[in-house]
Amino acid sequence: MIERYVKLEKINDVKDFVEIVSRYDYKVEVISDSYILSAKSVMGIFSLDLTKPLKIRIQANQEDNLLEDIAPYLVNKESRKQEC
Repeated sequence: MIERYVKLEKINDVKDFVEIVSRYDYKVEVISDSYILSAKSVMGIFSLDLTKPLKIRIQANQEDNLLEDIAPYLVNKESRKQEC
């Protein structure tokens, strides 16, 4: 499992982020406060507080190129890698 933080400031950021994440077969979640949602859901992400970074959880041991693809949205707030 891999965890990182992303910042989605604009409507197009959310749309592009979801489009990128949806290309991958493994589960990716967005965590905000007590909410855990699919990172592949535009409406779900829009229901969250986008004024602060969102934690994402990638349910894979290797993320292929996902982290490279979402690099413009990654922020360094408590970023960490967790192996399961």
